[in-house]
Amino acid sequence: MNNYRPFAGITPAVKIIIIINVLVFLAINMIGKRSDVDLVYILGMHLPQSQYFHIYQYITHMFTQEGLTHLFFNMFAVFMFGRILESVWGTKRFIIYYFVTGLGAAALHSLVSLYGLHNMQEQFYAFQSTPDAGVFAEFVRSHVSNPKLLSELMQFVDAWNAAPASAQFAGQAEYYMQGIIQVYTNAPAFGASGAVFGILLAFGMLFPNTELYLMFIPIPIKAKYFVLLYGAAELFFGLQNSVGDNVAHFAHLGGMLFGFFLILYWRKHSKKFY
Repeated sequence: MNNYRPFAGITPAVKIIIIINVLVFLAINMIGKRSDVDLVYILGMHLPQSQYFHIYQYITHMFTQEGLTHLFFNMFAVFMFGRILESVWGTKRFIIYYFVTGLGAAALHSLVSLYGLHNMQEQFYAFQSTPDAGVFAEFVRSHVSNPKLLSELMQFVDAWNAAPASAQFAGQAEYYMQGIIQVYTNAPAFGASGAVFGILLAFGMLFPNTELYLMFIPIPIKAKYFVLLYGAAELFFGLQNSVGDNVAHFAHLGGMLFGFFLILYWRKHSKKFY
């Protein structure tokens, strides 16, 4: 046991990234929850319109994982593919790439979220002009994923339909819509997934014909096809925008997109690039 080295073979930046993520995870689940401090809200990224927004969150959200599964799969991908990239590029270039893709993911996610917030506000203003139970019901179905809350609000819609001219129901509906918009505005985005997808993209571009053996898939798949399929799936689910889907698909795409252009830039301007 004296010769046991758990980080043997791991590259410096990858080791630091994993250690930071694990420490933040432990702080969230052991210190934060015991002291009733929501570290996810403090470290996670919020929209500028949110009362919880701080500029530092564009960095801290990249090292914030709340669930063990989320932490494991992100860090496993960083370990498996990141150390190869760092070995090829060197530590400095790998760190630059990791932060560019992470910040790029945050940028695209924020833009898409701001667009969604704008649409919600436009729907709210339209409702204020002409309050209607049907318009409210459509808003609720589009933006409420909690089954219990959705059921309660639809019961409210049924009661309003029984008295459609009631100003009280219209005022209550307006209050509910403001609450739903507020929840959307204050929802934090967090995780290393944007940078992880950038790492996957880079591996697929640098080693396109490397065969990967994936869980639940009995046959090997070349890295380039794996990246293309994953990217297409993220685009599909992102455009679907299904209620209850809490995965930041456009953040994943942002990591891949910024990684793609950074690699193209390096290939064009670097004298030596793998």
